[in-house]
Amino acid sequence: MKVIGIGNAIVDVICKVEENFLANNKLIKSTMKLVDESEFKKLLSSLKIEDTVSGGSVANSIVGLSQLGNEVGFIGKVNDDELGAKYEEGLNKENVKYFYKKKKEKIPTGTCLILITPDSERTMITFLGTAGKISDNDINVDAVKKSEILFLEGYLWDEGEPKKAFEKAISNSNKVAMSLSDLFCVERHKPHFLELIKSKIDITFANEQEIMSLIEAKNFNDVINFSKEIDKLIIVTRGEKGAIAISGDEVVECSAKKDLKIRDLTGAGDLFAGGFLHGYINNKSLKESLITGTDMSSKVIQIIGARLS
Repeated sequence: MKVIGIGNAIVDVICKVEENFLANNKLIKSTMKLVDESEFKKLLSSLKIEDTVSGGSVANSIVGLSQLGNEVGFIGKVNDDELGAKYEEGLNKENVKYFYKKKKEKIPTGTCLILITPDSERTMITFLGTAGKISDNDINVDAVKKSEILFLEGYLWDEGEPKKAFEKAISNSNKVAMSLSDLFCVERHKPHFLELIKSKIDITFANEQEIMSLIEAKNFNDVINFSKEIDKLIIVTRGEKGAIAISGDEVVECSAKKDLKIRDLTGAGDLFAGGFLHGYINNKSLKESLITGTDMSSKVIQIIGARLS
């Protein structure tokens, strides 16, 4: 198998909102906030649902890889409930091997409320549910060992048990890629993430805000110098400035696509990572891999939701 992903198995609930909804509920645009089930239901009660789709950051990347013709798998925890069945069905439909057998849990399947404002930015409110309870016992070691790359998300560090799953998977992997996930996630786990990237992660995906916060950079040159020092592959998306890959002394850039009809930025980073990894595992150059990532990202931001049909 080319890539196996481990991440939060979350069902996305997509809603359009006005700017004042964020202000009234003390939400910070373009970030992800973790909430309990009651707060989640309270927020949802006042909204009109546009769509419901299987999601989760790494899962979205894995689906993108599958759509590009790669043999891929995913490990993520769901409950044996209606949303859990919908989640598994979504992966099967996309030819993603699901290495998890769902069972009845006390906690329901995780859900993420994706609020899209008129400027197409997305703000996420996540009730992790049983997704946040993934443990080392849920890791299919054989599947990890047989994959060329293990792909993890920083969000897994938001609860206790997943850290053990994270570490078990890394110790059995051939090569590890990780997404930093979210600015607040980086700020919550800065020392851990820094140590991981320096010692255990081969490929790191981040946006400009996340990586600069992680290393407390004063300018983007600090990011390039940091990447060269640790001699790992770091890929940074920079919005309108495009994307950049730094591998040792090699620094490669790719421009952002222009004149796009942006509808929803959900999944932009996820699909970019999927596209880049597709190039990487198929022995394409860093430039070609950046172009594929940019192409996938450009497509997904012109539709509603985080997955291409």
